[in-house]
Amino acid sequence: MFRTACITLLFFASVPLLQAQQASPSIALIESQVRAKEYDQALLAITASLQQTPKDARLLTLEGVVLSMKGSKADAIEAFDQALHISSGYPAALRGEVQLLYASYDRRAIPLLQSILKADPKDQTAHEMLGVLEKMQGDCPAAVVQFAVVSDELAMHRESMEAYGDCLMQTGKLQEAVPVFEKLVALIPKPIYPKYDLAVVYVATKQPEAALKLLEPLLNSDKPDPELFSLASEAYEATGNTPKAVSALRQAIVINPANSAYYTQFASLCMNHESFQVGIDMIDAGLPRLPNDTSLYLARGMLFAQLAQFDKAEADFNKAERLDSSQSISAFATDLSELLMYHDDQTLGKVREQLNVHPDSPLLHYILAKLLSDSSPAIESKEFHEAVASARKAIQLNPNLVEARDLLASIYARSGENDLAIEECHLALQTSPDDQAAIYHLITALRHTGQEKSDEMQAMVKRLSDLQKVSLQKENERKRYKLVEESAPPP
Repeated sequence: MFRTACITLLFFASVPLLQAQQASPSIALIESQVRAKEYDQALLAITASLQQTPKDARLLTLEGVVLSMKGSKADAIEAFDQALHISSGYPAALRGEVQLLYASYDRRAIPLLQSILKADPKDQTAHEMLGVLEKMQGDCPAAVVQFAVVSDELAMHRESMEAYGDCLMQTGKLQEAVPVFEKLVALIPKPIYPKYDLAVVYVATKQPEAALKLLEPLLNSDKPDPELFSLASEAYEATGNTPKAVSALRQAIVINPANSAYYTQFASLCMNHESFQVGIDMIDAGLPRLPNDTSLYLARGMLFAQLAQFDKAEADFNKAERLDSSQSISAFATDLSELLMYHDDQTLGKVREQLNVHPDSPLLHYILAKLLSDSSPAIESKEFHEAVASARKAIQLNPNLVEARDLLASIYARSGENDLAIEECHLALQTSPDDQAAIYHLITALRHTGQEKSDEMQAMVKRLSDLQKVSLQKENERKRYKLVEESAPPP
C-alpha cells in the first residue's frame, strides 16, 4: 500500500548514525568504508572491533547498516535489536530497524516508531509511517490521530492519503474525509477509483449533485463498472430523479446480473415508492441466477408483506431462515457454528456429551434445539419435544438469548401454537427491538391468528421494512466503498 522509497530512505538518511557522539578511529574508518560501499571490509572491521567491545551499540548499529546494505535483513534486524538492548533509545538503531521493518509493513516497527516520537513528537515522517502501519493493523482510530498531525504533508503521498481517507470513512468522520479525497482526486486525476470514492463520500454527506458531477462522465466508459451505476442510482434518487435512479440501477443489473445487492437495492427503491410488484418482478428475475441468496428471499418477502400477501411472505421468510440456519450462532463462536452444518447422529452425540459436562450452558442447549429443529422432526415426536425442551432450557438459563427465543417461536409457529409463538416474539423484541427474525415470526403468527389487519401487524410490517432499508444501506455502503490499494507483503 505504500511506496517506501519516498519516505523510508529519507527517514534513514536524515539522521547521522552516531548522533553527534564522538566517533572512535575504528568507527570513523568503518563509516568511511560504508560510504565507499566497501561492505565486506567494513564487516571485517566491525567483527574485529566487537571482539574488543562487544557491547558497543554504535558498532552493532553499524553492523546492522552494513548487513542491510548487503541484503541480509534478518541478520541486520538482529544486530539492531542487540544495539537497542544495550541502549534502548539509540536513535540510529531505532531508525535503522524501522526502515527494514517498514519496508514489509511489519507490525514490529510500531513500538519503535512510538519510541522515536516519544523522543521527538514533531517527527512528521514517523507520524505518517505509524499511521500507515496502524491502519494496516485495523486500528483506524489510532491511525487517524497520526495522520491528522501531518495532514498537510500528505498532499504528495497518494498511499497515505488513501489510508487516511479510508480510516476517516471507517470511523464515521465523513465530513473530514471530503477534503482528503478531493486532494487525492486532484493528485491523481486519471484513475477512476479516487473519483468513485469521493462520490461515495459525497453521497454519504448528502451532496448528491456533487457526486453526479463526478459519476456521470464515468458512466459512458467502454467498460462500465456496475458499481458506478449503483452509486449513481442512489445519487439520482437523492436528487428526486427517480426515473434516472431506476434506469441506472437496471443498467447495473444488466452488467452484473449475479450481484444480489443490486436486486435488493432495487427492492428498496420500489418500497420507497410503493411499487411493490415491480420490485417482486425484478427479484423474480434474479432468483434463477441466485437461488440460494437469503437477501433476495427476505426482500421479496418484505414486498409481499407490503401487498398483504402474507402466505407468500411467510414462504419467503421460511426459505430465508432455512438457507441461513447456521448464521445465528456465529455471534457466539465460529467453531460452534460449524456444528450446525452437519445434522447427523455423531454431531448430536457430541453436543449431548458436552451437555453432560456443561449442563448449565444455555448455548449448548440452544445448539441441541437448533440441530433437532433443523432436521424437521414430526410434530409430537420425541425429537420435536426434545427440541422444545432444549430451547426452553436455554432461555431459562439465559432469558436474553434472543436466538433461542427466535428458535422457539419458529418451532411453535410450525406446530400451530401461534399464541405461544407471539409471546416468544414479544419477549425477544423486548430484549432486541431490531430482531428481524422475531419480527417476521411475529408477522406469520399474527396472520395465523386472524390478525392480518391489526394495528400490530401493520406496525410490524413497517418496522421490518424500515430495518431492511437500514440493513441494505449499510451493506451497500460497506460493499461500495472499495478503496483500491497497492498490494503489500504481509507483516
